[in-house]
Amino acid sequence: MIRFEPRQDTPAILSILAPVFAAVAALALAAIPLAFAGAPILESYRLMVQGAFGSLFVFSETLTRTTPLILTGLAAAVAFRARLWNIGGEGQLYAGALAAVAVGTGIIDGPPVVMIPLVLVAGALAGALLMLGPTLLKLKFGADEVVTTLLLNFVMLLFVQMMLEGALQDPMSLGWPQSAPIIDSAALPPLLPRLRVHSGLILGLIAAVAVAILIRRTVWGFEIRAVGENAAAARFAGIPVTATMVRVALISGGLAGLAGVGEVAGLKGYLTSDLSPGFGYAGIVVAMLARLSPLGVVAAALFIAAIFVGADSMSRGTGVASYIADLVVALSLLCVLVGGFVTRYRIRLVGARKAEA
Repeated sequence: MIRFEPRQDTPAILSILAPVFAAVAALALAAIPLAFAGAPILESYRLMVQGAFGSLFVFSETLTRTTPLILTGLAAAVAFRARLWNIGGEGQLYAGALAAVAVGTGIIDGPPVVMIPLVLVAGALAGALLMLGPTLLKLKFGADEVVTTLLLNFVMLLFVQMMLEGALQDPMSLGWPQSAPIIDSAALPPLLPRLRVHSGLILGLIAAVAVAILIRRTVWGFEIRAVGENAAAARFAGIPVTATMVRVALISGGLAGLAGVGEVAGLKGYLTSDLSPGFGYAGIVVAMLARLSPLGVVAAALFIAAIFVGADSMSRGTGVASYIADLVVALSLLCVLVGGFVTRYRIRLVGARKAEA
């Protein structure tokens, strides 16, 4: 008979290795459909690694894909720490991108030292406000934030499409639904010449360090962790639960909004309705793979980005559909959930007689 016993203390090495084993297990499980498709497994994974890290160009593309995943992963990690289930990173990303376009396409003009902070603040504020609504509904009326944040993703995308076909449409786009381009003084500078990786990556790394310090070294971080462990006990101990949840919502939404700013002001240069291929949803997988660790989010985002970028190279080399990347990401999430269960519970085999007693 199998018995699951809660662990009193989870070994640190187990917590560290669990995400690594989850990633390896996901790749091992993904080998099964690869084999059924007739692709050589080792060659497929070699092509995937080469396609993500094999040259400066492809590595820069991996880092470009990593940038929004770091920010949306941090957005999910911060919220989940307080048991605020923010599933609206995608909508908050678009809100940040829309705000960046609203202030960064020439309505306000100034030097980069003014315009870049202005665009970043506008995007973060837009994402934060979009997350604030569902949080207040949860606190005041008990509304399920999973539902409200998820539905706001679709509302925000429809609103963006309306604005791109109306007030924010570029008059030079010949009717194509896209915004005017971000002016040069509001654009995030590239990190390497002639490559797409931009300084939004530095912003993401700074945000990861800042969130790590916030969570582990500040009173606010202690309150966030306490509310996440047991909100009722935290309230009894005098922690302002409502204020803490509001702060978490603003930080989480702001981080996702910054991801949208990076995509329009650092990468694409203008806003379209297909700006994100699902960075907000992938950020949830990143946060779970990192076990909600802000610094772990950076490594998890790099792994997920490498899977997506490398899958294209693998697809060209083997003829297997690049949708295998989505499969690996999904399997990673499932393996993380299993790994989390193993870290919380000890599995014991109990003899039949002992079980009957």
